[in-house]
Amino acid sequence: MITYRPILFIVGILLSILAVAMVVPALLDFVMGDINWVYFALAGGTTGFFGVLLTLAYRSAEREELGVRETFLLTVACWVSLAAFASLPFIFSEAAVTTTDALFEAVSGLTTTGASVFTGLDQMSAGHLLWRALLQWLGGIGIVVMALTILPTLQIGGMQLFQSEFSDRSEKMLPRVSQIASAILSAYLLLSISCALLYWMAGMSPFEAICNMMTTVSTAGFSTGDGSFQTFDNPMLELIAMVFMLIGGCTLVLFIRLLHGEGRYFFGDSQIRSFFAIISIAIVVVVSWLWYSETYTFIEALRYGTFNVISILTTTGFSSADYSQWGSFGVVFLFFLMFVGGCTGSTSGGMKVFRFQILYEAAKVQIAQLRHPHGVFVPSYNGKPVNEKAFLSVLAFFALYILCYGALATGLALCELDWLTSVSGSAAIMGNVGPALGEAIGPAGNFSSLPDGAKWMMMLGMLVGRLELLTIIILFTPGFWRG
Repeated sequence: MITYRPILFIVGILLSILAVAMVVPALLDFVMGDINWVYFALAGGTTGFFGVLLTLAYRSAEREELGVRETFLLTVACWVSLAAFASLPFIFSEAAVTTTDALFEAVSGLTTTGASVFTGLDQMSAGHLLWRALLQWLGGIGIVVMALTILPTLQIGGMQLFQSEFSDRSEKMLPRVSQIASAILSAYLLLSISCALLYWMAGMSPFEAICNMMTTVSTAGFSTGDGSFQTFDNPMLELIAMVFMLIGGCTLVLFIRLLHGEGRYFFGDSQIRSFFAIISIAIVVVVSWLWYSETYTFIEALRYGTFNVISILTTTGFSSADYSQWGSFGVVFLFFLMFVGGCTGSTSGGMKVFRFQILYEAAKVQIAQLRHPHGVFVPSYNGKPVNEKAFLSVLAFFALYILCYGALATGLALCELDWLTSVSGSAAIMGNVGPALGEAIGPAGNFSSLPDGAKWMMMLGMLVGRLELLTIIILFTPGFWRG
């Protein structure tokens, strides 16, 4: 039987933290004389009331251990409840046209997807812009913690490979779990402060620097203007963003080791090497195409091609140009990049690089087995053999990902969306990329014009993609509730 007490207790704590976070935009609007501070205060009071109520009602003097089923349920309950309450400032202030739009923006923020339904960002209140950015910043650190602690335990999609990968190395670096969590948060804060300062020095206002910093280090993509980075048209700002998007796409634990002077772990990791190899190849291909097709001069092709490739591969979703106008090859190539994503233990979404590595190793083994039927070949990852359970888990993840992607694309088509919007929108949403392709939801548009039915399906797609599919899918199986 599922024990609900610790689940509700933890949800209450997180809601209380979310309520405290709402104080920040409320104070900003109050200082600026904007009436929206009232709505943030009301939303914060409502969220805090329920958070404290759950915390006090379900606290226990005895420590209760969470089983596997409770962990699955807790993960989903936290993300859903936080998104629901995070939408309250948008609902109370009527910044969102409908409740569906408010929920869509909140889910997109917390899952670091970056798909927006808001227009007129240049005229939006400072509190709302900060709240959107803050949601993505909190979602980014939440994703890293979940990927390094919860998912390996649940053995979803081959994540069990990282139980020893992260645990052993982390324990040698820092002896206690609490110290590991502290180190992750410290590194995240260091990246955030550094990014904000560099943005400010390169030409952003302090407010723009803080908001864009939050959405850069979390590889999330909300910006302070409708034109994303096209609004600034500043090569130096784009260069800074590229550096921090790349860092955000790397495994944060390995980055911490790099900061500790142990670069051999960072540069010696096969996933990191593959990640940068994929990015390098993709940049060469796209830049060459843009130059060959005479879309831009070589310098322009290098600038716009590099920025947007890094943005898509790290699933950040910033845009410095309308890449949906880059011709058939460019559009198709970028479409496939939406599926890749960053490294495990990063803030990036997508399928993750390590799973493609496992798939590649499995294909090599299969080909070798065909050539030498009596030989014994074992797929490996990072120099270690991959056991059959982890290998099958990765294959199951790929199969379910494609199945969910097809179901979402079909569902969007049933909402009478055109094929490019349906196909690219599904890839961008499940990969938590944000902007897709086409006029409606491409980098020059947003998701506001979509029907409510499509938005609800996309919200589910964001959560499914962000929580690694099985975390949510398993809740819909009768056996889960029967035990």
